[in-house]
Amino acid sequence: MGGGEANLILPDLSLASIHGIAGTTLLLLGMLVCVAGLIFGFLTFVRLRSLPVHKSMLEVAELIYSTCKAYLVKQGKFLLLLWVFITVIIFIYYKLLVGFTWGKVAIVIGFSLLGMGGSFAVAWFGIRVNTFANARTAFASLKGRPYPVHVIPLQAGMSIGTVLISLELLMMLVILVFLPADVAGACFIGFAIGESLGASALRIAGGIFTKIADIGADLMKIVFKIDEDDPRNPGVIADCTGDNAGDSVGPSADGFETYGVTGVALVTFVILAVPDPSLQALILVWIFTVRAAMIIGAALAYAINAAWVRGKYREAPRMNFETPLTSLVWITSLMCIVLIYAVTWFVMGDQPDLLWAKLATIITCGTLAGALIPELVKVFTSTKSHFVRETVKSSREGGSSLNILSGMVAGNMSGYWLGMTIVGLMGIAFLISTMGLDQFMAAPAVFAFGLVAFGFLGMGPVTIAVDSYGPVTDNAQSVYELSRIEAVPGIEGELMQEYSVNPIWDKAKLMLEDNDGAGNTFKATAKPVLIGTAVVGATTMIFSIIMSLTNALQNQEAVAQLSLLHAPFLLGLITGGAVIYWFSGASIQAVTTGANRAVAFIKDNIHLDESSERASESDSRRVVEICTQYAQQGMLLIFLAVFFATLSFAFVEPYFFIGYLISIAIFGLYQAIFMANAGGAWDNAKKVVEVDLHMKGTELHDATIVGDTVGDPFKDTSSVALNPIIKFTTLFGLLAVELAVSLTNQGQARLVHILAGVLFVASVYFVWASFYRMRIRGASKDSMNDHEPPVDTAIRGIRNVKSLVIGSSSPTLPYSGVDAPIDASTLDAIPDLEPVEADSGSSISEGETETSSNASESKGA
Repeated sequence: MGGGEANLILPDLSLASIHGIAGTTLLLLGMLVCVAGLIFGFLTFVRLRSLPVHKSMLEVAELIYSTCKAYLVKQGKFLLLLWVFITVIIFIYYKLLVGFTWGKVAIVIGFSLLGMGGSFAVAWFGIRVNTFANARTAFASLKGRPYPVHVIPLQAGMSIGTVLISLELLMMLVILVFLPADVAGACFIGFAIGESLGASALRIAGGIFTKIADIGADLMKIVFKIDEDDPRNPGVIADCTGDNAGDSVGPSADGFETYGVTGVALVTFVILAVPDPSLQALILVWIFTVRAAMIIGAALAYAINAAWVRGKYREAPRMNFETPLTSLVWITSLMCIVLIYAVTWFVMGDQPDLLWAKLATIITCGTLAGALIPELVKVFTSTKSHFVRETVKSSREGGSSLNILSGMVAGNMSGYWLGMTIVGLMGIAFLISTMGLDQFMAAPAVFAFGLVAFGFLGMGPVTIAVDSYGPVTDNAQSVYELSRIEAVPGIEGELMQEYSVNPIWDKAKLMLEDNDGAGNTFKATAKPVLIGTAVVGATTMIFSIIMSLTNALQNQEAVAQLSLLHAPFLLGLITGGAVIYWFSGASIQAVTTGANRAVAFIKDNIHLDESSERASESDSRRVVEICTQYAQQGMLLIFLAVFFATLSFAFVEPYFFIGYLISIAIFGLYQAIFMANAGGAWDNAKKVVEVDLHMKGTELHDATIVGDTVGDPFKDTSSVALNPIIKFTTLFGLLAVELAVSLTNQGQARLVHILAGVLFVASVYFVWASFYRMRIRGASKDSMNDHEPPVDTAIRGIRNVKSLVIGSSSPTLPYSGVDAPIDASTLDAIPDLEPVEADSGSSISEGETETSSNASESKGA
């Protein structure tokens, strides 16, 4: 009864002979490259740890790391529970239904644990590196030179990126070279399942956690008119923890999974679609040799870029922090393209019809996308972009309302330009695939799309590096403020005596904020690259289902059902969009509920009196616990809804499920691009107001903060989590749809449809629970569980809305004080507010109370 990719048998890789060199020998050399990459990453880690840092900053960084560690420990336990759940499913499927031997089932289960453990390990490593780098970056800013403020976060990012890609590739090469060919398929599918599970959980939960904390900390700036990283705010440490949980743990696990699952998809395609075993072996050796070469390309590009940046900016008083990151991306892309052509010619130059040139050019389409997409994202999210500046301008007169609308404009327009770019590059790959590749393989266009995704990932170390740059710069700014280093007695003499540093306080803070803007921009650039890889790579995995259903495309009647004329296929296309929109709402709901609870706790426990210097560690840890609690609750409900929906739709009808997979990929691509870039525009609009305009604490600043809090879950929760959701659904769907077809062919169609109905009911329950079990309840002493707010609270809320709409200050309205649900007559009784003229000096019209002193001193709307 099937078993899917677990039944795949690798060809004898020794059949591939490249200029007299056995294919396995080349792969062994690739393993040495991976080991060198791991050594480079760990040496960079050691070098970062040895950089100078003041103890006040180090204490804050270690507190952040301790809360990150506590979060990861809880997530690790949670992941093990999910793994047990998935293991039961694996056992039922492979042992009871498919009939694998105990040994083969154990291989799938064991490698699933290895894949999940790999995701978790690189996430932990990333957090440890980042929490070393944040304090060192903050300390380096004291000299007033921008170069070290740039170079430390980038070193941390390259360390993470190189370790992640090298570890992933090394694990896959071990399977290819050292394990028996007849168990490699089971190893790969188990590995991919574990990676996908780890990435889904860590990405979703991390995204929810970080935005609960971020919103909780940000809103205090409006409520209490305090700085972003005021040490008295208990939410700041949680915000720093969230920067790592969402912007380091999530991308690390996501990148690890993306690299691995795309590799599994390509291996599967080659075995299914290429009939000649010797050509199978040659293509597999070529794929993984190119992967190893691209690690070398990323390292060389980093060295070249570092030398150029050092020569230009080492003593410079100012620098655009985005410039060296942009040059790194482009140098890496060009270096990788050169190596792609060189390695492909070396490995496949003997093949007829210029096969090597065609394959290298197709991969280059993906590698170019890895450089072009960041450039396009910058157009919509950079602090220098017209879209971000437009968002700031609209906020001047229109406040938070027009700020939000302008951000949505940026997000929507970015969808067009990025979508057309991806389609264009995929179109070029398709055209090349029509130039004779069909003589080597079936469905060459699908292979071309898989190679485009492969090219996306070729710049993996640098993509992860520029993404990890962001959490370090964000944390560095927070560490500086939380350390209160300027208030340490005798600090200037101590810094000069121990570190030979003459601190330039104001410039240090300004540089850190400016660098944070660059970090925001390049965090945004990595997101479409990963989601684009998921979508393009999903086509390769979907091909496996199509090959199985159509008897390797020989059953023309089955092939004809991949058409809009086949109703289930069309219905599947429509269903996918529904799931994407539900997921976006469910993930934001988890953030909303958790943030409400965090805000209530912070407001009740923040102490702003003169005797208070910083929030207590216990209060800070309590905010972290709140974030963790809601992150895990939200993630579990979403995960179970997606899991049961995948099984249900796979059992409904196989072509319905293919349409569903295509739909979630397309809808997910554009939803993710829109949300990520809208959020990036809002975030950097706030940064422009803070850094370029120096207008913290103003109404304009408040408006951009509101926009940023809307954008937070857009860019760092919903959009980024769509990537692992698409891959998780596709991967598990491969297994489920084959099981459904096998049972149907054995006369169990009724059972399959009953299971589809039962599983659909289960998924609908968790969809329902993702809102109704995550509602805001009793979050503070001013609200009651599942009751309407008292009339005075409601009227005060309406008062604030009315005063915002007409632009007046905040007059106090009379209210009945009756503790009862508000009704229509009460609403009608609330008088309309008239704008208050600041220069009138007169009392307010009859029926309204006097405004506050601040209102009479300020200009009207």
